[in-house]
Amino acid sequence: MRRSVLALILFVSACAPRTETPPPQSAPSAPAPRTSQLIGLTQPQLTSLLGAPALQIREGTSLKLQFRAPSCVLDAYLYDAGGWNKVTYVEARLPSGANTDQAACILALSSRRS
Repeated sequence: MRRSVLALILFVSACAPRTETPPPQSAPSAPAPRTSQLIGLTQPQLTSLLGAPALQIREGTSLKLQFRAPSCVLDAYLYDAGGWNKVTYVEARLPSGANTDQAACILALSSRRS
């Protein structure tokens, strides 16, 4: 008899309407740019994303563009790929020269443009 009463209580409580409200959903944020999103970009595409470079160094057909934010420095290396210079390598560091997270640096640089 006790099992029947317990089963009935559990069944009724499972069928009862819920009065809890779900936690509010935060709006999805834009994904942070990743290094892989920069690879293959041309100079105009890169500057439209990160802004004007603080430094440009040309060596032969290759080009190094340096972008600076207060929190980091990003170097993008562009090499000839079928008539266009395209980003093939990206390196990020703190202003002190220590390594830093590339995605965070890219986000810092691209958010300056917003």
